[in-house]
Amino acid sequence: MSPAPDTARIAVIGAGPGGLYFAALAKQLAPDREITVFERDAPEDETGFGVVFSDETLDGIARADPRVFAAISAEFARWSDIDVRYAGEVRTSGGHGFAALDRNRLRAVLRERCAELAVEVRYRTPAPPVDRLAAGYDLVVAADGIRSGTRAAYPESFRPDLDERHCRYMWLATDKVFEAFTFIVERYDFGVLQVHAYPYSATRSTFIVEAAADAWRRAGFEALAARESARGESDLASVRRCAELLAGHLDGHRLIPNASRWIRFTTVRNAGWRHRNVVLLGDAAHSAHFSIGSGTKLALEDALALAAALSEQPSLDEALAAYEAERRPVVESTQRAAQASLEWFETIGRRTGQGVDQFAFNLLTRSRRVTYGNLRARDPAFVDAVDTAFGGSPGVPPMFRPLKLGALELRNRVVVPPLATFTSPDTLPSGFDRAQLTAHALGGAGLVIAGMTAVGPEGRATDRCPGLWTDPQEAAWRQLVDAVRAVSDTPLGIQLTHAGRRGATAAPGPDGVGRPLAEGWPLLAPSAIPWDADSALPHEANDIQLAAVTADFAAAAERAARAGFDVLELQFGHGHLLSSFLSPLTNRRTDGYGGPLAHRLRLPLEVLTAVRAVWPTGRPLLVRISASDWAPGGTTEEEAVAICRALAGAGADALDVSTGEVVAHQRPPYGRGYQTPFAELVRAATGLPTVAVGAISSSDDADSVLLAGRADLVAVGRAQLYDPLWTLHAAAERGYTGPGARWPEPWRAGSRRPPGPSADRVAPRLHLLREPPAPVHRRWSPPRPGDTPEE
Repeated sequence: MSPAPDTARIAVIGAGPGGLYFAALAKQLAPDREITVFERDAPEDETGFGVVFSDETLDGIARADPRVFAAISAEFARWSDIDVRYAGEVRTSGGHGFAALDRNRLRAVLRERCAELAVEVRYRTPAPPVDRLAAGYDLVVAADGIRSGTRAAYPESFRPDLDERHCRYMWLATDKVFEAFTFIVERYDFGVLQVHAYPYSATRSTFIVEAAADAWRRAGFEALAARESARGESDLASVRRCAELLAGHLDGHRLIPNASRWIRFTTVRNAGWRHRNVVLLGDAAHSAHFSIGSGTKLALEDALALAAALSEQPSLDEALAAYEAERRPVVESTQRAAQASLEWFETIGRRTGQGVDQFAFNLLTRSRRVTYGNLRARDPAFVDAVDTAFGGSPGVPPMFRPLKLGALELRNRVVVPPLATFTSPDTLPSGFDRAQLTAHALGGAGLVIAGMTAVGPEGRATDRCPGLWTDPQEAAWRQLVDAVRAVSDTPLGIQLTHAGRRGATAAPGPDGVGRPLAEGWPLLAPSAIPWDADSALPHEANDIQLAAVTADFAAAAERAARAGFDVLELQFGHGHLLSSFLSPLTNRRTDGYGGPLAHRLRLPLEVLTAVRAVWPTGRPLLVRISASDWAPGGTTEEEAVAICRALAGAGADALDVSTGEVVAHQRPPYGRGYQTPFAELVRAATGLPTVAVGAISSSDDADSVLLAGRADLVAVGRAQLYDPLWTLHAAAERGYTGPGARWPEPWRAGSRRPPGPSADRVAPRLHLLREPPAPVHRRWSPPRPGDTPEE
């Protein structure tokens, strides 16, 4: 590899770990380069405390610069345990693997490495204006931190998105040396205070104190932090207050500030990372919440990728493009996990009613990167303890435990949600509907729900949706239920809906979008607002029409009961008629059915009450809602809770908590389990069982959701289309053969996972003496004088 020819002179703004590491690597790869680092602070100025490294980052450092790796690894604090201190007890999970180091010592090592390589580092020298640097150097690397002046100089190129959160936190150290990564969660009369602590040397630990904004104010911190302070000065009054509140965890040790003040975390995202010959690195380009790791880790990875790209690509432009293309997916993945973790801690009060074991598991799996499966692989005893506390027994995965809804007992916690087939041009359930529901009933789920079934001809979403408003439709559903029952005893449900303004479309095409029909039917809505610019204008429903809608739902529910369905679900979400009454974005009425939430709830409650009156006692009645519109001005979390409490009071037995599809301009943050926090919110607020939905496709994720107490059931949709035997295959892959996964007798021979190509190969012994397995639990114990440093 030879370096890009147009990178002979490089300027780096910022002598943090990322900037120094990049400078050292870039010089190492091309010794003839002239590299200058500008840093406004002095080399001896200390900033920050400890930083944590992952094994993969350390592997990268070891390969890229063994001398740097040898220098820092000699001083690592290493451990494998995570302690969760909560409700006066401690729970420990092992097998994780951590290495931490004093950030200032890391900077010193990198500074020494730069000196060895003849990189010029100009301390006490603020960088010249970035446009002047860009004119005088071939490349400018902006490693100037989360409040990057470089980023602010070219907003049209970087297009930054700065998401400042509401929690307050303070970065401190302590001379108490913790033995493990320690999460402290304490409840006070003012709210919850949480601490993220970990050792980073033989004498100190990082100690980050965090509180939600309302708890922070009630604790008196707002008044303490109000006075003006100079740059670099600490809020000592708040530090003393933290020490008093957390004295039980400090054991007489002190809190050590370093320019420590209450701040709000800002998640930095940029649409672009480069402007001509200027490129962002580390926190200037992106940030990830401290609860899942270290911004220093990301910055060092950036530095390695950028230095490599400059030597791998033939031009600077191609190198910067390659750097961003390589790093952006990694960073965005980390940010998704960090966002989930950040939001978990922002809403920690939802979980402080849980038992100690479940709370600890919930905390450890908060980011969705750590799951039931890999926690079990790391520390089986910890997961067994949580399993037992959950009411199960070790060896029985949470998804295979029974659940009682009303008088109905489900054999497991897996739900096949309503999966529309769009195969009913005559409004009758089709042969494909029968085949699909039969396959899913045989596939092992605890409950299978048919949908989208309209309660009237003008309530259909498409011209190929089934209905349940006529005798022939009822008879057809009865025949379908009987056919499925002939081969399976899996409970069957049906979802009833009125599509409202989302009706009168063709079946969705390959892009998943249903276009409006050229000759549709009149659309009903709370207000005359079309779904999008291409949709027909709906009619604002009058009182007579609303009463007819309520009657249609009740009549369809009676037909569903006679057809033999075990469970009924009402669609109050996804922008269908009842959903559009609930959302302030779609309900602009000024009568008794619009305006304040109590009025917007009126029609949904009338429908639910009428259905509850005719639906048989003991058969579960579910309601699906959209707990967020994912659009400004839409349903708030507080309103979602109020809606669900009202639905619970009107007779709902469980809530199927979805989000979105209420307005066409929505912007949901799609990702694994992205809707699950709303199920957890509703469950905590109402006490009703909830169904978690949304991109749950692995049994590991399902178990994590259930064992953490985020929901009582998990709906697995698209993965069931990929594999109708998803539930049974999950059992086979894990060796579970209990009553929660009942194989149909004709298929029992297939209940074991088939052998693969290497199943009959037995590996030979190739080591004279095998190394003992690494211990599950490893605590940090600082070396004593004379000890040999750990490798």
